[in-house]
Amino acid sequence: MGFSASIGMRCFHFEDLRTLLAKAAPARSGDALAGVAAESELERVAARMALADLPLRHFLEEAVIPYEADEITRLIVDSHDATAFAVISSLTVGEFREYLLADETDAAPLQRLAAGITPEMAAAVSKLMRNQDLILVAAKCNVVTRFRNTLGLPGHLAVRLQPNHPTDDPKGVAASMLDGLLYGCGDAVIGINPAGDNLPSIISLLRLIDDFLVRYEVPTQSCVLTHVTNTLRAIECGAPVDLVFQSIGGSEQTNRSFGIDLALLAEARAAAQSLGRGTLGDNLMYFETGQGSALSANAHGGVDQQTLEARAYAVARAFSPLLVNTVVGFIGPEYLYDGKQIIRAGLEDHFCGKLLGLPMGCDVCYTNHAEADQDDMDSLLTLLGVAGVNFIMGVPGADDVMLNYQRTSFHDAAYLRRVLGKRCAPEFERWLIDSGIADSTGRLLPPDARQALLQLAASL
Repeated sequence: MGFSASIGMRCFHFEDLRTLLAKAAPARSGDALAGVAAESELERVAARMALADLPLRHFLEEAVIPYEADEITRLIVDSHDATAFAVISSLTVGEFREYLLADETDAAPLQRLAAGITPEMAAAVSKLMRNQDLILVAAKCNVVTRFRNTLGLPGHLAVRLQPNHPTDDPKGVAASMLDGLLYGCGDAVIGINPAGDNLPSIISLLRLIDDFLVRYEVPTQSCVLTHVTNTLRAIECGAPVDLVFQSIGGSEQTNRSFGIDLALLAEARAAAQSLGRGTLGDNLMYFETGQGSALSANAHGGVDQQTLEARAYAVARAFSPLLVNTVVGFIGPEYLYDGKQIIRAGLEDHFCGKLLGLPMGCDVCYTNHAEADQDDMDSLLTLLGVAGVNFIMGVPGADDVMLNYQRTSFHDAAYLRRVLGKRCAPEFERWLIDSGIADSTGRLLPPDARQALLQLAASL
């Protein structure tokens, strides 16, 4: 049993699929901390050789977390689309890589294939890819979602406007919101991380955003990123809930540490759908993930962090979300040590999510004790833009004063749209033009020309 590969006179043996995937993963501090990483570059290369020769069918025969012990494994197995998988069922992981990179494998076949790919297959093939491979394939995957506008269209880049405030002060939130809108941000969502879980405060923030969106007919959606149980309580209280947010992980035990399971997510989705607040569609779930969350909850079960991240996407996929984003550098250097590891992880996560059919965004970020800086984030931001990321984050000055880590700013979004020729969501762009913030092509007007929205500040 197990898998083997030889390099010169040395033979390496990997006892099971879980071990093989972990040893084949690019070096990162979290896997080393968990004790699952390759002990040498030679062992890592051997694991990749064995993985490249592994038939994709094997992933349907061996689970990295037992079926009986984990509802995420059961979800992956029970929802697998055998008809979609038939196209690649005869391939090895290495041959799958070549199939994905082929010119003739474009958006249409990748869209048809998504339901036939398991998260472990996606994670496995990513481990055989260079960064440019991850970018090339992800750029061919178009995932379009709708609630009050249309996100994910080719040639477009949306931004989550994040007007966080350390005390949830309504004036502070409103000021940041106006600042972001003046830079064309907010088409993905206007989403606030609340300072606390006080229900009246959460409802007040929801009403603040909703009142503005209704009054000025802004075609976007709102979200307060609180625990899903608080969102359910807010709905029961009659709050104007657009999107349901929740952080998710790739194992049942990780999700238990978050206080959730699949049944609770289904209940929240049904409650939000019953409100009928979407005008163009009913994609209304918003999920955040991040490599290392399972390890930080002592719930990794010997599985490498990138494979567990991909398994979290199975949870997201089951609920047809509007938005999914990996908060790639948020947990810290214990899991992603430096800029190189953060960049690689961001590209892996985006690739795996898109391959599995998800509307992937990325919180391009790092903590101040990581061996990373804003130049690293500029690099990842630009690479993700080339790869066709659906959305990024926008906070004032790239400095999140509430969560205390470094992110991307409204200016970063303007840079990426300008240098890559990306546009806002079409309905939101029309609003920017009509509001005097952008010209007829969607390009932002000079700051002194954007007077219309500035005049609103006094009325809030």
